[in-house]
Amino acid sequence: MKPPTRIALQSAIRQQFHPTYPTPATLPLITRQRQHIHTTPTAPATVSPIHGTGPPPEPPVPAADSASSRLERRRKQAELLERAQEMRRSESKGQAASSPSAASTKKARDQALLRKRFWKDVHVKEVDGMWEVHLDARPLRRPNTKEIVRVPLSKPLLATALAIEWDMLVSAQQATRQHLIPLTSLVCRALDIADDDNAAGGRGGGGGGGKAAGESIREGLARMLIRYLDTDSLLCWAPPAEPHEREGEGGGDTLRDRQKRAAEEVVGYLTSRVWPGVTIEPVLDGESIVPRSHPDMTRQIVQGWIAGLSAWELAGLERGVLAGKGLLGAVRLLVEWSEGPVGVGSQDRNGEEKRFGVEEAARLASIEVDWQTGRWGEVEDTHDVEKEDLRRQLGSVVLLVTGTGRK
Repeated sequence: MKPPTRIALQSAIRQQFHPTYPTPATLPLITRQRQHIHTTPTAPATVSPIHGTGPPPEPPVPAADSASSRLERRRKQAELLERAQEMRRSESKGQAASSPSAASTKKARDQALLRKRFWKDVHVKEVDGMWEVHLDARPLRRPNTKEIVRVPLSKPLLATALAIEWDMLVSAQQATRQHLIPLTSLVCRALDIADDDNAAGGRGGGGGGGKAAGESIREGLARMLIRYLDTDSLLCWAPPAEPHEREGEGGGDTLRDRQKRAAEEVVGYLTSRVWPGVTIEPVLDGESIVPRSHPDMTRQIVQGWIAGLSAWELAGLERGVLAGKGLLGAVRLLVEWSEGPVGVGSQDRNGEEKRFGVEEAARLASIEVDWQTGRWGEVEDTHDVEKEDLRRQLGSVVLLVTGTGRK
C-alpha cells in the first residue's frame, strides 16, 4: 500500500477542522458550477446630457498651416523679395556710377528697357504702298527674320488692330510672351508662308509644324489640315436618343438633332458654293466608335483647294481649324469673310448684313459643350474662359482674311 502524499494529508487535516472545505475530488465539480454562461448582451451605459451654463466657447483658431496664413506668408515673402531686388539694383547703379564699365552699363540699360517699354506712341503709316506699324519712329519687325512687318493696303483694320495690340503693352518684356501678342504672331505666320512661297518656288527656307524634309510650309499645312476632315466635330454625331431620353428632354431637340441640323446646313453650303459635286458624309454615326475616312477623290479636291489659298487665307485657316478642332466650320468662316477669290460670302446677298460670323462659327465648334453646360451648368473660370478664347481666335481669323479688296 502506497503512503499518502503530502497533498492528501493536508486535505485530510483541513477536512477534519473544516468539514465544508472541498476535497481534490470535489474541486473540479465546484469549479464547473461557478462558471456561468451569459447569453444576453451587456447593456451600454446611458450618458446623461450635460447642461452647461455660462458664455459659449471661443471660436476655433486656424492652424498655422491654413490657407489664409500661407497666403499671408507668401505675400510677406514677395514684399521682402521685391525690397531685396530694389536694394540690389540701387547698389548696382551706385557701383556703375563709381566704376562704370561697358558690360555693366549695357546690362543696366537692357534691364531698364525690359522693365518699361522703350516707345511712347504707336502709329500706323503707309510706306511704299503697304501699311507699317511704327513704335515711335521704329517699324515693327518680325522676330525670326528681323524683316519689317508690312500689311497690304486692303487690310487697314488688321494694321490698326496690330497697333492697338502693341499700344496695350506696358513693357518690352511682355512683347516676348506669345499669348500677349497673338495677332502679331498670326501676321508673322502669314508672312513666313509668303516668304516660303517666294523662295525657290515655294520649297525653300522657312519651316512649319508637321513639315517634312524638302516640303514647303504650304504643302505641310495642306497635308496636316486635311486630316481634320475625317475627325471633324461637325461630322461626329451622337448616337440616336432612347425613348426615355427624349421624354427627359420634354420632347425637344436632342444633341444628335442639333449636330445633324448644323452639319447639313454647313455641308450644303460648302458642297454647293465651295466644292461643287463633292460628297461629305458623317464620319461617326450610330453606335460606332471609330470614324471612317472620306473617299480619296473628296480628300484630293479639298486638299488641292487648301493648297491654292493665299498666304493670309492659309494662315487664317490654320488658326481657325486649330481653334475649333474642325475643318468645315473654319472653311465656312473663311469663305464668308475672305477678300480673295475664294470669298463667296457676299454673293447673292443684295447688300444684306453678314449672316455667318464669329458667333456662328463658335457655336458650330462647341455644340456638344453648349449642350452639356445647358443641362448641367458651367464650371466657373473654365467654360466661360474657353468660350471667350475661342471667339478671340476666330475673330483674329476674320481680321486676317478680310479687307476692302473684296468685290
